[in-house]
Amino acid sequence: MTERLEGAPVAEALDRATRALLETVGTGPEAPCLASVHRGEEGPFRRYLRGQQRAAERLGVRFREEILDSAAGPGALSAVVRRLDRDPSVQGVLVEHPLPAPYDFASAMRELRAEKDVDGVGTENLGRLLNGEAGHAPAVCRAAIAIARHYGLPLDGQSVAVVGRSGTVGLPLALLLLQRTPGPNATVTVAHSRTGDLARSLATARIIFSCAGHPRLLTRSVVPEGAAVVDVGLGSVPAPERPGGVVWVGDADSDSLEGWASALTPVPGGVGPVTVAQLMWNTAKAAQMQAGGPSDP
Repeated sequence: MTERLEGAPVAEALDRATRALLETVGTGPEAPCLASVHRGEEGPFRRYLRGQQRAAERLGVRFREEILDSAAGPGALSAVVRRLDRDPSVQGVLVEHPLPAPYDFASAMRELRAEKDVDGVGTENLGRLLNGEAGHAPAVCRAAIAIARHYGLPLDGQSVAVVGRSGTVGLPLALLLLQRTPGPNATVTVAHSRTGDLARSLATARIIFSCAGHPRLLTRSVVPEGAAVVDVGLGSVPAPERPGGVVWVGDADSDSLEGWASALTPVPGGVGPVTVAQLMWNTAKAAQMQAGGPSDP
């Protein structure tokens, strides 16, 4: 039987750590503030945004939305990020990604100092990650590894695979998995949508972290029997019988993998809530860093 790797207990443990950290950096009116910059449209980020709002309220993190003007020019996003970077009342900034034209995500992130980049997707934080230096790492990547560790999935010295190569999820996740002690110390294969023989690339993996964004990509035809799957993907497929006409699914085909994979994160309810909890912890940590406290490797 395939074990379900529920995100709730992992998120609860992170919440406890965040509350303890908040006691040292400020609560109530002095609590750190997270500003979430987005387009205000329905889609995967809207689900993430609602999770951010609920978690911030639950933990006592101050939260504010910055909704982009769809009629504004290509420099509007950079202007918003620049303003938030200079705002001393804001300790953390998260920008929706990926974003369509004319928004230039990379240029906007260059306006944000590394300490406020709580999602760890700016050039400086990604460079620190590459060099094994202290800084923020993408919340979703840390969340995926936190789930693996919570449930005792073997990482140290083991063969794992990352399916997906985006600069904000797949590649940073691979770098985190490769980190030396006290890091995971995994041996990592990176596959993606253009991989010619996905089954062959995944054949030796004991754990598969999938962030390809391709609904139901992973079936028992490509996943080795007995492997565990940490599903970071989130996409929609048509479901006319459901409200809204779609259903949200991950990269893994849970029906196909039931009884085949040793363990699987559910979608929703797996990596998602842990990502939100990790983001709140990153925000509290950002406040500590900006007050002159230590950062993490």
